Amino acid sequence: MSTTGFEDGPPTSTGAQIGDSGSGVHLLAGILAALYQRVNTGRGQRVTVAMQDAVLNLCRVKIRDQQRLQAGPLGEYPNETFGDEVPRSGNASGGGQPGWAVRCKPGGPNDYIYVIVQPQVWASICNLIGKPELAADPEWATPEARLPKLDVMFELIESWTLLRTKFEAMDLLNQVDVPCGPIMSTRDLIQDESLRARGMIVEVDHPRRGPFMTVGCPIDLSDSTVEVERSPLLGEHTAEILGELCGYDKQKIERLREAGVV
Repeated sequence: MSTTGFEDGPPTSTGAQIGDSGSGVHLLAGILAALYQRVNTGRGQRVTVAMQDAVLNLCRVKIRDQQRLQAGPLGEYPNETFGDEVPRSGNASGGGQPGWAVRCKPGGPNDYIYVIVQPQVWASICNLIGKPELAADPEWATPEARLPKLDVMFELIESWTLLRTKFEAMDLLNQVDVPCGPIMSTRDLIQDESLRARGMIVEVDHPRRGPFMTVGCPIDLSDSTVEVERSPLLGEHTAEILGELCGYDKQKIERLREAGVV
């Protein structure tokens, strides 16, 4: 459960427990809406977001399709058999534009790229993969014609991607405006130059473990720079806190250390 509260007047403390990114994004939207209301009406409100509810919101297409099953099998799914529940369909979106994760060179567990086939880029894909004749072929030219054989369509695309790395394939697909994205491993993420250039992968120096990579701040504010720093060592700031907040002098702090209090 993620929850926070804004009472009438200035906010004091906010009790926010964000369990995952899904609930966090929904909670953020709720907090902003509550703040907007308070600015305009002077009244605050409590915002509550359950993690299960946030994830369920991402399943709305499948919830819709569960009800559509009453009219028979769902043509946009690649599954051959249908029961009384929406089938598991792997990378298929179950609606909208068909997309699939296809294998790339050299064929390792992370060598995949996700490709979305939109009607306006079908001809470009055909030319790119060396099948220009399919662009005007009535058996392939329209989304309705391709829908019953999505598995074959993505096999044709995969026969092309298997000859290229996922990044080579992405560069070529981007040149003809085909929506795509490489499946990134953690090593890929750490080494990604664009993430480093944007400050989303940053290097932090640690006095014990040495330099290491971590994630930067995803919120980019033009007038508020975020510096990513290491976590403190155990007791690293004890003397500073006792001196500044408690008013202890160095001798008293040293006596506390000798006594094992701090």
